[in-house]
Amino acid sequence: MKHITIIAPDGQTNLGTVACIAGAYEIFTRANEYFKDNGGKETFKIEIAGIKSQTPLAGGLFLVKSQVYISEISKTNLIIIPSLASNFDEDGPGNAGIVKWITSQYKNGAEIATMCSGAFMLASSGLLDGKNCSTHWNYAHKFRALFPKVNLQTDELITDENGIYTNGGAYSFLNLVLYLVEKYYDRQTAIFCSKIFQIEMDRQSQSPFIIFKGQKQHGDEMVREAQAYIESQLTEKISMETLSSKFSIGRRNFDRRFIKATGNTPIEYMQRVKVESAKKSFETTRKSINEVMYEVGYADLKAFREVFRRFTGVSPLAYRSKYNKEALNL
Repeated sequence: MKHITIIAPDGQTNLGTVACIAGAYEIFTRANEYFKDNGGKETFKIEIAGIKSQTPLAGGLFLVKSQVYISEISKTNLIIIPSLASNFDEDGPGNAGIVKWITSQYKNGAEIATMCSGAFMLASSGLLDGKNCSTHWNYAHKFRALFPKVNLQTDELITDENGIYTNGGAYSFLNLVLYLVEKYYDRQTAIFCSKIFQIEMDRQSQSPFIIFKGQKQHGDEMVREAQAYIESQLTEKISMETLSSKFSIGRRNFDRRFIKATGNTPIEYMQRVKVESAKKSFETTRKSINEVMYEVGYADLKAFREVFRRFTGVSPLAYRSKYNKEALNL
């Protein structure tokens, strides 16, 4: 019998931690039952493991009982790290011990899956350096600042590389669990779990859920002014040469400073601002695709569709249909 270890973190948890632990435990338990009932030969022992017999979660609102201490597990096949509070401290004494154990298990052949902000714990081990990783889009700026050696992919819902799995934000951990059920059991078991727990199969992107907030957490005042100017000229097509000259700086240096501060080129930033405005119009008004397109400064429908799809993963029409009930009656 193989072994799945679901980590009960020591502190720095939230309600998402509770959901991840409970959800993963329930779905894998049901997968075990279905797989065995349908002739599967090898199932998994699923255990919640921590460094204490009882671990308070979400500020003490919940207690989770460790079925085993991590120190008692000499070998496991899959380690699941649940969501954590966004203020994760890699130097926390309890979590430091868990990170050390996870690193040792990975070197001994175990695979690791992180859910949402659980990626912070795994990244603190160094095991994600040079690898692709996803986490909640809302934590992207902080994650990049703390772990610059990790290739953060905020658009990806799930990454799978060298026995390490990561996923995007919040309750998208359910999609990761389905992905792992298919990988560790089979497709039919994953389909069964999808139907029983009513989780959409094969979701690949968290792009439609990203809310672009403007990437203002930096100290470059010139870039902040450039951002404000771009946001104030929503209907216009801004020349980057004109914008850089407005701040008396060469285009190359302007681009370099903008990328360093925001993670986007000035053109990408302008596109994301326009797309975010278009998304809000699609969500809250009955305007047509063309009306919204013109409002955000595009005159070419093909170009608008391409840019919109690049940042959301779906077409403008599909986005409006999904998020605006009134638009369905047009």
